[in-house]
Amino acid sequence: MFTNTSHRPFPLPKGPWFMTQTWQEVLFAHWPLSPDSLQSKIPEPLEMDTYNGNAWIGILPFHLTHLRARLLPPIPFVQTFPEINVRTYVTYRGQPGIYFFSLDASHWLTVFGARSFFHLPYHYAHIKIKKKKGYIYYYSQRENNRFEASYQPTSPVFTAAKHSLEYWLSERYRLYTSHKKQLYSLDIHHRPWQLQTADAVFTKNSLAASHQISLPSTTPLLHYAKKQKVFFWPLRRCKLEL
Repeated sequence: MFTNTSHRPFPLPKGPWFMTQTWQEVLFAHWPLSPDSLQSKIPEPLEMDTYNGNAWIGILPFHLTHLRARLLPPIPFVQTFPEINVRTYVTYRGQPGIYFFSLDASHWLTVFGARSFFHLPYHYAHIKIKKKKGYIYYYSQRENNRFEASYQPTSPVFTAAKHSLEYWLSERYRLYTSHKKQLYSLDIHHRPWQLQTADAVFTKNSLAASHQISLPSTTPLLHYAKKQKVFFWPLRRCKLEL
């Protein structure tokens, strides 16, 4: 089924995938930070992954669609909703992956299921998406955590070259999470990201600050992706106890 896997940093996981979903109109907004400023915020034994000495924090708003389990049709009333996540980049035993500080979604059942069965830090948030004159307007609020931005692509589509910063940030095929001092991982697969450079205006952005992370005042690195279909494998326990 997966004829192209050469873009992956490690082989496909064994066994069948169990869930698929599509991410649409994704904004990748990234800021460089010192590794020391984030290391204490991730669980042991994860280590910060760096590119040219920098750790990176990412904020990704998008619209999730076509959520379904393997061999089943899309789940009614659950298959589509907006989501936004705050993430950084880590390694475990040399394997690169993503660590999420938070994932906000506007669907209660999804939040409950992700927290209960995947030990992911999902939260319910009021999220709205509007489109006007080529821009995507994204609004998210959870208590005092607010994110408001408008963004649009500004270049032709390209595929990131291996070993480039764009590849390092986007081509991630494993996430790590912890629960009750136990580390877990979950593998994913998708085609290489079809990226575009992007323009964005951030009206409000307190998501990183809610995790005591101070974003630098520099302009973030911005990319856009129109659509990506993603396949998920089951959550598995890492061998080493925290």
